[in-house]
Amino acid sequence: MLHFPYRELPVADPGVPDTRSPLRYLLWLARHQKTTLFFNAFFGIGWMVSQALVWTAVGVAIDRGITDHSQAELFRWVGIVMALGLVQAVCGSLRHQMAVTNWMQAAYRTVQVVGKHISVAGTALTDEIPSGDIVNTVAADAMRIGGAYDVLARFIGSIVAWIVVSLILLSTSIELGLIVLIGVPVLAAFTVPLMRPLHAAQSAQREAAGRLAALGSDTVAGLRILRGVGGEEVFLENYRRQSDLVRRSGNRIATPQAGLESGQVLLPAILTAIITFLGAHDVRNGTLQPGQLVAFFGYATFLTTPLRTAIEYVISTTRAYVGAGKVLRILRVSPIVKEPSNPLPWPNVIERLDDVQNGVTLYRGEMVGLVTDNADDATIISDRLGRFAADIEGVLLNGVALNEFSVHDTRANIVVSEIEPRLFSGELRYELVPHGDATNDTILQALEAASATDILDALDDGLSTEVEERARSFSGGQRQRLSLARALLRDSEILILVDPTSAVDTHTEGRIATRLRDVRVGRTTLIATTSPLLLQRMDRIYVYRDGHIVGEGKHATLLANSLDYRQIVLREDQP
Repeated sequence: MLHFPYRELPVADPGVPDTRSPLRYLLWLARHQKTTLFFNAFFGIGWMVSQALVWTAVGVAIDRGITDHSQAELFRWVGIVMALGLVQAVCGSLRHQMAVTNWMQAAYRTVQVVGKHISVAGTALTDEIPSGDIVNTVAADAMRIGGAYDVLARFIGSIVAWIVVSLILLSTSIELGLIVLIGVPVLAAFTVPLMRPLHAAQSAQREAAGRLAALGSDTVAGLRILRGVGGEEVFLENYRRQSDLVRRSGNRIATPQAGLESGQVLLPAILTAIITFLGAHDVRNGTLQPGQLVAFFGYATFLTTPLRTAIEYVISTTRAYVGAGKVLRILRVSPIVKEPSNPLPWPNVIERLDDVQNGVTLYRGEMVGLVTDNADDATIISDRLGRFAADIEGVLLNGVALNEFSVHDTRANIVVSEIEPRLFSGELRYELVPHGDATNDTILQALEAASATDILDALDDGLSTEVEERARSFSGGQRQRLSLARALLRDSEILILVDPTSAVDTHTEGRIATRLRDVRVGRTTLIATTSPLLLQRMDRIYVYRDGHIVGEGKHATLLANSLDYRQIVLREDQP
């Protein structure tokens, strides 16, 4: 069996998709795999045409070999039949290989494009589209899009084979040739009225399935809370109602799709009956040879394949069009963080990072504390300094607006570990170091700094342990310490931590406070916290209240001189 060199998946760069319409997006995908589509069509044509020509060879073998009693002609045309069968087998095998390749390339390029956009759009995406709908797009719609390219070669082969058969019939019988040449597209046109309701029904079912997935995801994520307030039955009933809606919308797809599926059988049968009747009539009148009648019957039987393929292509492209619409819905969501048109080169040394609007300045090599009377203020400031907010006016890097630099450079040099960091499923080693560019010793040092070596010691497979979904096998404190170790392993020039020890006990917090300073020496670190154990080790501390800085200094000085600081950190009552 022949094999072709295939492109490795995923591709290094999926490219910039055309998002003007679902059709343009599908054409954009086709342009990216035009070579494999060409070879797929080539082998698809060879596969289909060789099937059609088999009947020509069979008819000639009957007329010349049997009717004319020529054994040499019989053997000759039998050999041609066998040769056409061999061509059909080879082309069919290669067509299938290329079809699967095109399917996978289109599907996984779509997955990459969506994944890349998700990483850029961030929370702007989930604010507009339910997470379950996004998951469905990646898991289901991408494969439906790929399915259209799987059928494409057979569809092109069907068109060419239909033209070849029509020309053969025209050369033998103008009447039969015209019936095939005109009849096939006419019969196929009967399926067109079913396309619009099928498209509408599939879109409705897809919307309902996305909402069901989102509802299920939200319910599972909040199951502990639901049990605490006794809300399981309410959400179960909501899920049951939405599930029934998905079932009913799926049933509505059945009518137009059943019509198309039935057409695959009925329409070719009608064509076969007409050609067989007229061909037999011509044989009886002496205008056709018996072998030609056999060939005509074979053509009529064969033409069921092109017609069925055409209907299958209609169904596949309808699904792909709906899927492409769902993909574009995601791709059209604008990211919160915008890339500059001409980004500046990242400076060799970061001397200072300023949030002028909020009065926070981070100098090179400092460990700075940020004390706020509510967590939202800490999140707002950390998002601005880390360039996760939509508006970062007044945030300056070495005196230059931070939004003048590329997002990639910003993410590489300024790391923000949020108040509720996430751990994903997969091997623990790659949860801590996603790109796998750290040695075991380096990972262990980070775990030591985060006081998380006890977590590793309790795991049978150590760093090779598979982390469950949402890291649910770890406690909240364990997840927090592992996330802190992951942030430290980035070894970024600027690290911003938001409440990194809120879920750990006092003894563990003390160890982390001691070790953080050592591991971040020479680097800039901002820690938003109200923990005295952490704050007493800061070079400077900002006290932020009611939208502005109300105090600045070291821990001991602020305890002595700042009532706001004591009220926030020590929970001291107002006089």
